[in-house]
Amino acid sequence: MGYKFTMLRSRIAATALLGMVIAASAAVPPAAARPANPCLDAKSRARLLCPDLVMRKPFGLQIDPLVRPGRVVLRAGNSIDNVGLGPAELHGVRTSRYQMRGRQRIYRRRRGRIGIKTGARLLFKFVPGQQRYWKFLHAARFELWRLNSRGRRIKRVKTGPKVSYCLRDLKHTRPSLRPSPRRMVYPACNTGAATRRVTLGTSVGWSDVYPPTYPEQWIDVTGLRGCFGFRHIADPLNGVYESNERNNAASVTVRLPFRPGPQRCARRAPAPPPSRDEAPGTGY
Repeated sequence: MGYKFTMLRSRIAATALLGMVIAASAAVPPAAARPANPCLDAKSRARLLCPDLVMRKPFGLQIDPLVRPGRVVLRAGNSIDNVGLGPAELHGVRTSRYQMRGRQRIYRRRRGRIGIKTGARLLFKFVPGQQRYWKFLHAARFELWRLNSRGRRIKRVKTGPKVSYCLRDLKHTRPSLRPSPRRMVYPACNTGAATRRVTLGTSVGWSDVYPPTYPEQWIDVTGLRGCFGFRHIADPLNGVYESNERNNAASVTVRLPFRPGPQRCARRAPAPPPSRDEAPGTGY
């Protein structure tokens, strides 16, 4: 009897684990299952107001020994800016207690809009010390890369826990971009536990900014020594279709153990040219 009960319990556990794996794999559909990005097609793009998300360089780097007992984490702030011609907008529809399925809206130049299932997901994310917010899951990724003697990335050694963002109009960082609205269009995160639908977005010329002290704005660097690239990537899974998918990352070089000031590491290779209308010298 005990043997049969043990076997039954093992099968139940295995089935539950399989269900979790299937659910996780379904969270972001493979690229082949998604429609093509019309913003990368010249003919289609000419009729659309496509967004273009760029990540500014990590700023305000600081060590925090209090996040995890016995561990050392390196904090950094970041800013996701929209420098495109149209808003980066996601419309979410509730699918479970803590998730929504996202559908991107891309506006036409001559009125109207199109809806595209990009595989984006929204998460009812709990923020420690605050509450739950509806956020864009996988809006960004924090990475730490070991650098060689020439300052080039050779191996990713760490990632950070921060992946969910409100996707909002928090700061009007590039008001000279057209057509950038003078006032915010997408406000703070929705906190409604009973909400069935929600719209997130960042307007042209606006940014979703998080200071280094915000929860999960860090990477664990305990025991690491040498020169590394602290890299932030906007929309790493392409949940938002953009007119330029190659300008989503920004990084700074750090020497660990970290100390403020010059980092005494090899210079990195020249950065790619700025995206459309990006003003020089505006990075943090």
